[in-house]
Amino acid sequence: MYWRVEGSLLELTTVRPIAFFTWNGQTFIGRWMRRGSVLLMALLRPFLYASNRVFATRVVHSVLRGVSRDRLDLLGEEYFQYKLKPQLKPDGVRGLKELIDSGAEVVLVSQGLDHVMAPLARHLGARWVIANRLEFRDGMATGRLLDPVIRPRGVFARITGAGPDGTRVPEQLVRDLGLNSGPQGIEALQAAVIPAARQLPVLERPIVHFYDERQSGPLSVRRSLAGKSIMLIGVTGFIGKVWLVNLLMDLPEIGRVYLLIRRQKSNPALGRFEKMVEESPVFDPLYKRYGTGLARFLRERVEVVEGDVSAPELGLAPETSQALRKNLDLIVNSSGLTDFNPDLREALTTNVDAAVSIVEFVRSSDHSGLLHLSTCYVAGARDGRVSEAVRPNYTPAGVANFDADLEWRSLHDFVKRATEKGESADVTDELRRLALQKEHASKDLKGAALENQVRKNRVRWLRNYLTEAGKKRANELGWANTYTLTKSLAESLIIKYGAGLPIAIVRPAIVETSLEKPFLGWNEGINTSASLSYLLGTYFRQLPSNERKRLDVIPVDSVCRGMTLIAAAIAERRNAQIYQLATSVTNPCDMRRSIELTSLAHRKHYRALEGLESWLRLRFDAIPVSKQRYERMSAPAQKAIIQSIQRIVSPLPLRKTPLARAERNLEKVEKLIELFEPFILLNEHDFVAENVEKLAYALVPEERAAFGYDTRGIDWWEYWINIHIPALRRWTYPLIEGRPLEARPSRSFQLAETESNGETVKTGTNGATWRYS
Repeated sequence: MYWRVEGSLLELTTVRPIAFFTWNGQTFIGRWMRRGSVLLMALLRPFLYASNRVFATRVVHSVLRGVSRDRLDLLGEEYFQYKLKPQLKPDGVRGLKELIDSGAEVVLVSQGLDHVMAPLARHLGARWVIANRLEFRDGMATGRLLDPVIRPRGVFARITGAGPDGTRVPEQLVRDLGLNSGPQGIEALQAAVIPAARQLPVLERPIVHFYDERQSGPLSVRRSLAGKSIMLIGVTGFIGKVWLVNLLMDLPEIGRVYLLIRRQKSNPALGRFEKMVEESPVFDPLYKRYGTGLARFLRERVEVVEGDVSAPELGLAPETSQALRKNLDLIVNSSGLTDFNPDLREALTTNVDAAVSIVEFVRSSDHSGLLHLSTCYVAGARDGRVSEAVRPNYTPAGVANFDADLEWRSLHDFVKRATEKGESADVTDELRRLALQKEHASKDLKGAALENQVRKNRVRWLRNYLTEAGKKRANELGWANTYTLTKSLAESLIIKYGAGLPIAIVRPAIVETSLEKPFLGWNEGINTSASLSYLLGTYFRQLPSNERKRLDVIPVDSVCRGMTLIAAAIAERRNAQIYQLATSVTNPCDMRRSIELTSLAHRKHYRALEGLESWLRLRFDAIPVSKQRYERMSAPAQKAIIQSIQRIVSPLPLRKTPLARAERNLEKVEKLIELFEPFILLNEHDFVAENVEKLAYALVPEERAAFGYDTRGIDWWEYWINIHIPALRRWTYPLIEGRPLEARPSRSFQLAETESNGETVKTGTNGATWRYS
């Protein structure tokens, strides 16, 4: 059944939606150029319309050339929601819904663009539409309409076609649209029907094993991991928490999960875990499934062990260490220091020393394997496809005769020399001089107070010295920061010291908001893209970036699905050494699109708000620019202007330096851009992720829904606009702004079982005991 929208549901014109789209273009220049074109079209349209309505329709839509499909999809939804929806005719809507409720398959037919008509159809419950469709190449409109062109109604249509009944028989509709009469016209009409739901083409990729002697038979995660004992290191982190909850939700037949957690001052490991379960939303699905029985369920499957991966024997009590060596089937190490440029001491201890200690523990165990989490960005400063090949002693700069083991020891020696230098007389005199400067807040210090200030200055000096030294060494070897340097060193050392062991190194790309598990839209902390996306939601517009560079973002639950598959492969001893979990090859999203999607997501948020501030922010879409334009027209140039103003007014007796806060904010922007340049401007990486796809392909059919890994089906428009940015607004932006997160109902959790007589209950936390009453 066909239903004509114009007349029965809306009085829709051709020019107004086009004008709305052009008025809300991405760039200011583009907006004004298209506005002029629309004005010209409006003047010429009556003459074009009189001569040929189809040609006139094509000409009017040509002004949309160069507008992205993503923008038209969002603006189409916005135009329907705020412009057309209030104008829907109640009688027509009532009649259409009665027809749909009767079970008829209704196709809405309109002269409008499908970007506007699809939201209308979804709102009314119709599944199919016939509307004008633009041609797109690489996601950008060419300005051409695809056949058939739905021409506007005739001059007297407002009279003859008015009324709430929009039903049309196919023959009448063929005549109205000017299609060929007869069966050809009917076929053309049927071919023009498109679904109202968003469609994403998913490429099916065949998996063929070349030169691979490993097993390629069916893989069952449930069979491989049932009854297995796993130790998870890094459960307090973003990925660790999600993987634990997903494992317990999807694989309750797991044997035992040991959680190695470090003691924090007076807060033991068990206390940290119980607090995490009480407060973290990640555990909501477990609470929903098990309710008051959650503690009993976790006691049967989870045991907290207190330790420290950077300490000898992982900081475990001797009896605990011995038992784990005997019982463990797999260690999953998701721990690590993810700050880009931390103190070199902390980076070495957490990212390198700990990895070596874990490998030594695996070697001394009876039958344990290791899944070690690294990062795709160990590739460093290079372009092109990054394969999953093992490269011991790798440096992006191609340093000859580089030895990761020697570099690791050399860096530790450097830390030792830097510590000694910090205690030297020359540095001490300089620190004392700084403490006595008049500008210092603690001037006129003497005796013990002075020495205490010198000690604080020494701690700060050593931290800054080692931070800069780590960054400098990373740059010399071809890495962008200390984080990727230490992660790559850890990989080389794992390959060296773990030779012959069942070890898999897993490299995720930029891990972001969940798509499905533990629930839709979970994110945590100020992660990789949060600061940048927050910046693009302000008045900042010009982001220095390479439009063609692929921003490799992957949802956290996709990473966890991959980890579970790899864990099963390790258990069956059919694993590869390197697995990359990335989307730049399987489902690429370049920087141009990422920036625009971020701006569109912010636009959707501000459009729903009222007030001048929100209205203004709607008009400030971020755009990708060159580094030269950024320096010439954005934060660096603005800071230079402010500094010039401050120099001019400096002789004046002012109590406060004018524009000081603005200068500090611009300095923060500059530092943020500099920090993220390797990820948004430099190094065009394409990370191959074939090994995990082989495992997903081998998965038995009945387990693909629960454990399958598929990044090809991610709809980036839906993900960015309706999932990722809203999740950051809920879980991350408050932290950036210094606001508390939304209040949650309080809940209490206690892993150890309480005894009614108040006796001490022993736990697996390095001999620690807890008393409950």
